[in-house]
Amino acid sequence: MKRTFLSVVAIMLTISIVLMGCSSRPSSVTSTDNKDAAATTKPTTTTSTPEAKPSGDKIKLTVYSTISELPNQEMMKGIAADFTKENPNVAVEFQFPGAEYENILKVKMAANDLPDVFDTHGWAIIRYGKYLADLRDEPWAKNMTDTIKPVVTDKDGKVEALVMSEAKDGISYNAEILDKYGLKPPKTFDELMAAAEKIKTSSSGAVTPFFMSGVDNGMIGGFSDLYATSMYISPATNDAKTLLDGTFDWNKWTPLAQKLQDMSKKGYINKDVLTAKYSDMPQLFAQGKVAFVFGAPSFADEVYKYNKNAKIGISPLTSMVDGDSQSFSGGERYTMGAWKDGKHLAESKKLIAFFAKPENMSKIANATKLPAGLKNIESKHEFSEYYKQFESIRVFPYFDRVYLPNGMWDVMCKTGVALLAGTVTPQQFSDKMKSEYLRLRNQ
Repeated sequence: MKRTFLSVVAIMLTISIVLMGCSSRPSSVTSTDNKDAAATTKPTTTTSTPEAKPSGDKIKLTVYSTISELPNQEMMKGIAADFTKENPNVAVEFQFPGAEYENILKVKMAANDLPDVFDTHGWAIIRYGKYLADLRDEPWAKNMTDTIKPVVTDKDGKVEALVMSEAKDGISYNAEILDKYGLKPPKTFDELMAAAEKIKTSSSGAVTPFFMSGVDNGMIGGFSDLYATSMYISPATNDAKTLLDGTFDWNKWTPLAQKLQDMSKKGYINKDVLTAKYSDMPQLFAQGKVAFVFGAPSFADEVYKYNKNAKIGISPLTSMVDGDSQSFSGGERYTMGAWKDGKHLAESKKLIAFFAKPENMSKIANATKLPAGLKNIESKHEFSEYYKQFESIRVFPYFDRVYLPNGMWDVMCKTGVALLAGTVTPQQFSDKMKSEYLRLRNQ
């Protein structure tokens, strides 16, 4: 009798344990609509809009973005959350891979398994064109700015992506320093060098005209990339054709390399250029120790942490060739393109159209402090007046993205550092560019 009773108790305990195990399973299941994220995503980079009560079949769109600043990521998620409120059957999942973005997208291209929507980060036509849906018939397409339209429209008229933020890289400058020494933003390279000499001399070396970093060597490569456009592409008589067909005379690179070397020898570049870091620059800029930085003022908020009253100005890149005019380098900065083979292409286009609404484009412009890629978008931030002032200035795609084979950016950066270190001459810089251009072009 006692044995029977114990057997019954054991059976009941077993049943209870099984039931407890069932009740403790997660209530949510990974969606099979998002196998990309399930395969590659880390928890720290995955964010989703709150899912409303399902109405019919639930759809999940995966969006990959190159935006790195946390506040701007939150801004994007907020717009997506508003989209989901209007479309409760569609959830939006963001991925922000950071430095690994390009490598991840290359793997996904090779597998033909891309996100529903993704940022083309400057390569809409050249790299991603064959993977993107044509957006020319979307209502926002006719409102693309005159400067951005040719950047994301191929030769057949296909529109590759919505450009939420348009890159315009020229020269960022310390407005207080220019005012102190009675200078105006230079328009020619000779004027820029004359300004550098005055700043160096008048400040007795306390102010460095240009800041560059050999550790974050993109600042040095960036100088070559910007001024390669000014020397070889923007003038009426230019070398665009020969750079594209492989017949460019690389001895022409020597004068550009010589100018960079001269800037260093004359003391216009910070003396610790080989060991300085990009992160050192904002504090020096805030302290009035740096006058010019090549590129966009993406460092502005870091400067304000040290000096909330700092005055930062922007201007187009100076012309390099007599008779030429100023220009910006850039094109697409933050974009949204739709994978043409995605399972939810219609919903992807609908999401992109939602981000293209004027009120949302304004939010993006104010957050990124960059001009929008659509016309008549209102923005109010410290650089808005500059972009308005220079809206008619020509914008050329980044030199390396159009005229150099993949892999040349690294060559420009590292050889530029070697030039400033004194281990290569300007002519050797040209020789290196030629040999690597030919090698990489033939791969």
